[in-house]
This record gives sequence, structure tokens and C-alpha cells, in this order.
Amino acid sequence: MTIRHLLLGHVLQFSGNPFTMPWDSAVHILENSALLIEGTQILAVGEAARTAAGPDAQIHDHTGQLILPGFVDAHAHYPQTAMIASWGKRLIDWLNTYTFPEEIRLGDPAYANAIANRYLDLVLDHGTTSVASFCTIHPGSVDALFEGAEQRGMAVVAGKICMDRNAPDALQDTAQTAYDDSKALLTRWHGTGRAIYAVTPRFSPTSTPEQLHALGALWAEHPDALMQTHLSEQVDEIVWVQELYPDARDYLDTYEATGLMGARGIYGHAIHLTPREIDRLREVGAAVVHCPTSNTFIGSGLFDLMGLAKAGQVVGLATDTGGGSSFSMLRTMAAAYEIAQLRGEAVHAAQLLWLATAGSAAALHRGDEIGTLAPGLAADICVLDLASTPAIAQRAHEAAHVWDAVFPTIMMGDDRAVASVWVNGQPLRGGN
Repeated sequence: MTIRHLLLGHVLQFSGNPFTMPWDSAVHILENSALLIEGTQILAVGEAARTAAGPDAQIHDHTGQLILPGFVDAHAHYPQTAMIASWGKRLIDWLNTYTFPEEIRLGDPAYANAIANRYLDLVLDHGTTSVASFCTIHPGSVDALFEGAEQRGMAVVAGKICMDRNAPDALQDTAQTAYDDSKALLTRWHGTGRAIYAVTPRFSPTSTPEQLHALGALWAEHPDALMQTHLSEQVDEIVWVQELYPDARDYLDTYEATGLMGARGIYGHAIHLTPREIDRLREVGAAVVHCPTSNTFIGSGLFDLMGLAKAGQVVGLATDTGGGSSFSMLRTMAAAYEIAQLRGEAVHAAQLLWLATAGSAAALHRGDEIGTLAPGLAADICVLDLASTPAIAQRAHEAAHVWDAVFPTIMMGDDRAVASVWVNGQPLRGGN
């Protein structure tokens, strides 16, 4: 007989997008409520959970804590785990000095496995249950991440990075080998368990038009796969793209002209977009991913979260490890709030939590599986202690309402705030 687990506490619920409708109509906290898990899925929420639990349900008392979907990190580079928080200048210098040498090391399968498992454990410690990660040029780096995720039951998106120019020789493939290796990995992993494959050109400067066309052809052959890359992260990067692709209308056109533009495309950063790019991304339903700690750490710019999201653009949120300076989606939400303030907008806690869960799940086209606490969805759950440190506890004690108690944890919380993490119905952290 399958054991039923009843989690007691405040339960976060979504009924819409809080950027395109009033946040208090889209996001709700059911205070002193319940969530019922059976097997790998959520069975019931709220009073229905208490009613359906039955006398044999195992009780997990999180009174005063917040039960929410596991965080979804929509853009990361797990190979950069060991070099996170490395001092640097600008994007290209940082890649050449730290990123490329570290990615070469993942050519050793044992090292790739060690880093993949270290990364997955670190994100779970921070309440993240799903990630979309770039791997390295080495097929074994993709296997390492998917195998580690499979062992933990995690829903993961990943793909082999493809580069055939402007990178060290040890990190270059060709148009043909990029196609062949990616196709073999896609065939092996896409749709296996909870794995989703993403065709992954790093970005236009490190791929020739021939390679981008080859990857566009692969994506066209497998339209249910995802495609992830980078777009308009830094101004000097955009100038470089213009030099390398003189016939392109803009940065986005380097992808659009090579078959790498579509609704299942995920474009990281997207800070310095032209009006045409903004309109085109929204028109096709493609996702852009906000990487706030990375954008400030490398000095890239201030993403227009409120402007894009309010206009209906699909937006995810991400740590961008290791350009991002934290594995924590709490810290990432805090940075998103701070960047919006610099743009003259105040993002509500409800919007930030939606962005880090349901919003990112939608960006990865996994909203029918993860990112929301609803019957039938995967039991990927994070429980936050809203008084995890003395500083947070004293602030929460003064809260006039529940949202006032949640916000200090978003702004000051870290892995100490993560009381429990469930993945696919199994408690991997905490679980009392």
C-alpha cells in the first residue's frame, strides 16, 4: 500500500500569472492548510487534503512555514560549479580566464561525474528541484548530469554545448560532430524518465553559421525538444555578433535565420533587446530567462523584467551558475527585486515566487508537470522556514500579514531557510 504524506503549513497556490493580472488575484497563500502526497504526485491541496488523508497518512508538521513548489532554475552551467564567484572583468575575459579552462577538465568522465553530483546536491540544499543546464562540449558531461538527476528523481533539462570557433581547440567540435553528438544524446535521453534534451549552441560568437544551421536542422527533426542559448547579454558582445554576422538584422536574427527560433526556444539574459527582437520573441512564444546575480556580477546590465513580463513575454528566472554568484533561488529572487528597483519598479513577493517556480516551469514547457502545487502534478516541493535566522525571525515576528512574513526570507534567506525538499514524492532533504 502506498503511504500518503500530509504536509501541514502555509501552502502557496497559483491561479494565474501575477505579471499580467493583479498579483493578489493570481497568487494565494492558504494559511495553516495542508498538502497531500501519494506516490510521486500531489493528491490534494487545502481542506481536501485533510479530508482525503485518512488515518494512516504520515504527518509532516510545518506549522508556520511555507510549503511551495520546488524552485525551477531555468538557466545554469553546472560545469562552472567549482569556479563560481571567480573574480573577473567582462564576459569574454571571464570565459577565457575561468570558464573554458574549467570546462576542458570535464573531458575526464570521473571529474564530470563528481561535478554533476556536487552541483545537484548543492541546488537541492537550496530548495531547487529542477534545472536547465548547459553541459560542455563532451558528451560524457551530458550523461553525468542526466544520470545524477535520474538517481535523485529530478526533472532536468540539459544539452551538450556546441562551439566550432572562438574557443580553445580542446572545446571545439564541428558543424557535423555537433549535429551527430547532439542527436545521439537526444536519442538516448530525451523523454527518458524525467529528462528533457535541449539543443545547445553556446551563443552565436562561438558557432559558425554552418554549425547553427546544422543545429537548427536537428531541432526541426525533433521539435518536441527544447533549444537553449544566450542572447544580448552585454553591449560589447552584441557588437561582436554584428561583426561576425554582418548580414543579420540583429542578434536574434542570427538564430532566426538558422532555424533556432521558436516557441520551445529559451534565450538566456536578453538584456539589450531591440524593439524588433522584443516583438518577435513575444510573437513566437519563445522564453527569455532573467539571470540577475550574473548580470550584476559580470556587469551586463539591468533586465527589464516588469516591462517584458507585463507585455506577455514568457520569462523564467535563473541563477546562471557560475556567472551567477549563488546557487540559491532565494538570493536570485532578491537580486531580481533589487534590479527592478533600479529600474523604478517594485516586484511583489508573490511575483518573485511565481517567477522562480511556475514561471520558470512554463519557460521550460514543463508547467503541466512541475512549478505548481496542484492535484496530479509531480510532488516536487520545497518548505521554507520563515524564521531561519535571528535577523529574519525578528523581522517576521513584526509582520502584519503572511506576505510581510514571507518577504524577509526572500531578501535575506539562504539554504538555512530550506526546511524540507521533496523530489518526485520522496523527501531528499528534511521531511521530519
